[in-house]
Amino acid sequence: MTKYGSFPGTRPRRLRTTPVMRRMVAETRLHPADLILPAFVREGIAEPVPIGAMPGVVQHTRDSLKKAAAEAVEAGISGIMLFGVPEESKKDALGTVGTDPDGILQVALRDVRAEVGDDLLVMSDLCLDEFTDHGHCGVLDAEGRVDNDATLERYAEMAQVQADAGAHVVGPSGMMDGQIGVIRDALDQIGREDVAILAYTVKYASAFFGPFREAVGSSLKGDRKTYQQDPANLRDALRELALDLEEGADMVMVKPAGPYLDILARVADSVDVPVAAYQISGEYSMIEAAAEKGWIDRDQAILESLTGIKRAGARNILTYWATEVARKLR
Repeated sequence: MTKYGSFPGTRPRRLRTTPVMRRMVAETRLHPADLILPAFVREGIAEPVPIGAMPGVVQHTRDSLKKAAAEAVEAGISGIMLFGVPEESKKDALGTVGTDPDGILQVALRDVRAEVGDDLLVMSDLCLDEFTDHGHCGVLDAEGRVDNDATLERYAEMAQVQADAGAHVVGPSGMMDGQIGVIRDALDQIGREDVAILAYTVKYASAFFGPFREAVGSSLKGDRKTYQQDPANLRDALRELALDLEEGADMVMVKPAGPYLDILARVADSVDVPVAAYQISGEYSMIEAAAEKGWIDRDQAILESLTGIKRAGARNILTYWATEVARKLR
C-alpha cells in the first residue's frame, strides 16, 4: 500500500482495455499505401501457374497480370514490382532476353502501364538472373565468376529498355558494385531523369530465398555469396548504403525483412530517403505453411509480421499479401 492508494499506482494496462483504446494509442499503423505487390509474369502460358512453394501466389499470364494490377489499384496499394519469367529456350549466358524490347518483362511493363497508367507505380526488377542460363545475376568471366563491370554494361542497357517500356521505378537487385551510379547515368542519357531508382541496398545471401527460385524458374548453379551480403555483417550493409546514396539512389531497400529487422532499423535511422523492406518468399511460405497446419492464426500472423517490419522503420513493404492486406485495412 502507498499513501495514494493501492499498489501499483501506475497501470499501463489501462491503455489496453478495449479495441478502441488500443487503436487510439497504437504507435505503428499499417496503411494500404505502405504496400507494394511483387508479381511474376511468365511467357508462353495460357493460364496462371500456381507456385507450389508459395500457396496463393502464381506465375501470371499477361492478362491475369493486368487484372492483378487493376485489383491492386482498387485496393489502394502504391506499387507493383514485376519479375519476368521467359521461356527456358530463350535464356543464354548474357541474359539477352532481359534487354530485348519484346522480352516478357518489357512486354509486361507496357501491358501494366496501359492498364493502370499512373494510378499505380509500375516497378521493374532490374537483374539478369531470370534471363541467364546459369541463373546468376551477371555476366560470367572465363573462369565462371560474375564479372562486375561487364555486368554493369548489361544493367545500363536494361535500365534504358525498362524505362522505355514504361517503368516508373527500376529496382536494381544484382548487388554489383557501382550499379546505382551506372544505372542513373544510363537513364539520364536518354532523358529519363523522371525514372526513380529503388536500390536493393542491403540484400543478404539468405536461405529464405528458396521458394523464389521456383517462382522465377531459376537456372542457378552454385550460390550468390560472392556478391550478396554475408548475414553476419552489419557494417557491410551501412557501407553499401552510403555508396548507393552517393551514387544517386532515390529509395533504398533491405531484403529479407523479417530476419534483418535490426539492419532495417539502423538503415532507417541513418537516411533521409524512403526505406523499403522486402518480405521475401521464405517469410511468406513459413507463415502459410504453419497456418495450413493449424499451428498459427494466419491473418494475425500476417498483420503482426508486417507491423513489425513497419515498426522497425520501413516506409514501404514489398509483400505477396499486399492486395489482400490492403483490402482488409480499408
